[in-house]
Amino acid sequence: MLSRSPLVMAITLALLSTACSNDDAKQAEQTMTKPETTASAAETQTSNPFFAESNLYFKLPPFDKIKDSDYAPAFERGMADQLAEMDAIANNPEAPSFENTFVAMEKTGDILTRVANVFFAMTSANTNDTLEAIRSDMAPKLSAHQDAILLNEKLFQRVKAIYQQRADLNLDPESLRLVEIYYRDFVRAGANLSAEDKEKLKAFNAELASLQTQFSQNVLKEVNASAIVVESKDELAGLSDNVIAGAAEEAKARGMEGKYVIALQNTSGQPTLSSLTNRDLRERIHTASLARGSHGGEFDNRAVLANVAKLRAQRAQLLGYANHAAYSLENQTALTTEAVNKRLATLTPKAVANAQREQADLQKKANAEGGKFQIASWDWAFYSEKVRAERYNFDADQLKPYFEIDNVLQKGVFFAAEKLYGITFKERKDLPTYHEDVRIFEVFEANGDTLALFIFDPYSRASKRGGAWMNAYVAQNKLTNAKPVVANHQNIPKPPAGEPTLLTFDEANTMFHEFGHALHGMFSNVNYPYFAGTSVPRDFVEYPSQVNEMWATWPEVLANYAKHYQTGEAMPKELLDKVLAADKFNQGFATTEYLAASLLDQAWHQLTPEQVPAADKVLDFEAKALTKAGAKMDTVPPRYRSTYFSHIMGGYAAGYYAYIWSEVLDADTVKWFNENGGLTRANGDHFRATLLSRGGSEDAMSIFKTFRGAEPNIAPLLERRGLN
Repeated sequence: MLSRSPLVMAITLALLSTACSNDDAKQAEQTMTKPETTASAAETQTSNPFFAESNLYFKLPPFDKIKDSDYAPAFERGMADQLAEMDAIANNPEAPSFENTFVAMEKTGDILTRVANVFFAMTSANTNDTLEAIRSDMAPKLSAHQDAILLNEKLFQRVKAIYQQRADLNLDPESLRLVEIYYRDFVRAGANLSAEDKEKLKAFNAELASLQTQFSQNVLKEVNASAIVVESKDELAGLSDNVIAGAAEEAKARGMEGKYVIALQNTSGQPTLSSLTNRDLRERIHTASLARGSHGGEFDNRAVLANVAKLRAQRAQLLGYANHAAYSLENQTALTTEAVNKRLATLTPKAVANAQREQADLQKKANAEGGKFQIASWDWAFYSEKVRAERYNFDADQLKPYFEIDNVLQKGVFFAAEKLYGITFKERKDLPTYHEDVRIFEVFEANGDTLALFIFDPYSRASKRGGAWMNAYVAQNKLTNAKPVVANHQNIPKPPAGEPTLLTFDEANTMFHEFGHALHGMFSNVNYPYFAGTSVPRDFVEYPSQVNEMWATWPEVLANYAKHYQTGEAMPKELLDKVLAADKFNQGFATTEYLAASLLDQAWHQLTPEQVPAADKVLDFEAKALTKAGAKMDTVPPRYRSTYFSHIMGGYAAGYYAYIWSEVLDADTVKWFNENGGLTRANGDHFRATLLSRGGSEDAMSIFKTFRGAEPNIAPLLERRGLN
């Protein structure tokens, strides 16, 4: 999730509240946290914790004092205050200057910034029915609020006047960039439109804000409604005792004691499919997963999606763009739809060919075991694990005893950061959190100065959306002397009381990934809030986090944290060697399911309004789009089908390609680290100084080239993915 200037931060957070790094949903509507009793208006006015700056360390939000009833009044006052501040800037009788216009705008919206940062973090991490109702109510209001600022004619004329004379103002590079980016934002928001067209734009924005919120809420509710109820433990053969116990607890929580409930995650594939021996149950689970949002009922998203696609296309054309993708990509590093289409088209045939070869191997395995059926999508994970175990002679479950959660965090993730950057960590149990599972760490520079606060929220729960993500409660900037408070979230199943939390390899890797985002936020060293931390193009933001994954298997780091939780013995080298040897295994599937989702994203957002299908044709459109792109494989569905593709309702609209785009930079950077000695302070300091600290204060590709000393090379990515 991105940090932003107060000018656009609130609505950006509203849109990005569904965007994340690795999205798997586990959100149960009827088991959400109980909403609190609403406080009186008088009480709210005197006690609302958002009305004043937090007096906690590093301005940490006072989670223990925040009530559900505080949010709506804080939003209302925050918007009113910021509009008044913006009006004062617009009506300033003094001639426009950088200080009285741009710096002044950067200082507006304190209350709105505080409440939005916490509210949208909570609707992702610890929501309830009250918060969801507020989110629905606030979405169109926040959209209108942004329009009121960006379509303010007097304010735009001040911005435009300074923009036109920017070359003569002797501004430092970051200040000059602020002028150029603000001007771009005003223009892209419709500041140059006629009065009549501005009204049309406002209507589009308001309706889109409501529809996007409705879509994401439907996704969360459908996950719960589509959970699979299993009558007998015998049907769960193949699952671990812990997973079965978790299914029993889920059933009990839903009032179905004696039964078992398998909750779905937001991706098309489901974790249980790799272990369940009952093929009929595998089919039930996968069929339910793929049908989400498209089989009728109150959570059906087909009409919502079609309306969003049409409105986005209409808005793009009103603003002078061919389609929404063209509008969205203009300020990304890719720049054009042609560039994205070319990259996806280059990778798709190779990925599909790999997936088809993998499918043939799975079919052979099924045949050898007496299976008299053609491999289906619900069989892929099950037989790929069998082939993996046979080919590399290890079971993924063999790794889990070596990945105890605290070892991975403190002796792995933190250890690698200490070696690279000299930073250290100390847990702060004296600071308030919003949930008993949340931990806070103070982060220190090598010289002992405090750098940041890091919040860690590892476990899945009914009140938390799926996936893994980073957000900033306080974004660094020198203008207000704000120090970073950043958070990482995952959805690791919480074991029964007294049992250790043992991670899969993917969960451990995700911990390193998300901490890469955290480092990007903590190392931010910019002047203006607009550019803080991860405020970079969407197709660049995943790059630093993907780079940080390399340390998960770096020998020195792995040896420090991958130790058996009972004996303390290091992971046997032969086991790790097998893991690394299997690194390219199933990459055809993984790349194809990702590319299929990316292609769907582009297909929806490269439509003109007239081309958007009716609600009852949404699935037909999806199938035709995948067929046309050469990515249609019945055994490899998209990682997200259109009707539960939460990313494209948020910040990844026309931008889901960003992961593979960023991975080009990532793979090339990993090569650089390997060529320059790997895990050293010199390398870490160079990466921090030239890239991680820069935020969005420079052009993203210029930042990369300053770090790398060269243009990005796609060859390392092709080799990593087995596509060369």
